[in-house]
Amino acid sequence: MKQNYNIDRERLHLPEYGRHIQDMVHELSQIENREERNLRAKALIAIMANVQHESADTPNFERKLWDHLFIMADYQLDIDSPYPAPTAATIMPPPHKMEYPRTSINMKHYGKNVRNVIRSLHKLKDQDTVDVIVYNLARYMRTKSYEFNQEHPDNSVIIKDIKRMSEFDISIDENAITQIKSEYKNVFTDYKKTRQNKKSTKKR
Repeated sequence: MKQNYNIDRERLHLPEYGRHIQDMVHELSQIENREERNLRAKALIAIMANVQHESADTPNFERKLWDHLFIMADYQLDIDSPYPAPTAATIMPPPHKMEYPRTSINMKHYGKNVRNVIRSLHKLKDQDTVDVIVYNLARYMRTKSYEFNQEHPDNSVIIKDIKRMSEFDISIDENAITQIKSEYKNVFTDYKKTRQNKKSTKKR
């Protein structure tokens, strides 16, 4: 007795419908009489609707069934469908090629977003807001620099890098950045509180 394994059978285009419906689609495509082929196609759509009854409330459910019928027939079915017959290009259009960004980043270990944020700071008129942003960016840059170089950078290096990325177009509070601690992961601190504490220490 010859064994009938699935590996030797025709590939199922839509496994959710099963082997029997796939065979029905194959038989449908072999019918020569067009009128009978159309009648059989409608009957097959009704069977497919029963198989997929859980999705009956989804939008365009009937059209999806006709599309699935053409897919299982490998788009070779000649029938009068109530909807435009799909093609492989319309069902699975080739993906658009993604353009690789060509802009170069001088300091890649900080990332492009850090550079973009720093370059946009010249638009801010409130210097206190600029100082807060730069202070927290500097702390983040220290972390990324440690991940990249496996050593803590000097704060003066961070200051120079911020100036270079801003194209020397903003003024920064260098004293506050100089006071950033050397730990790899610092607990977030409020820049304004840090500045106030430093002022109170000077008064003493």
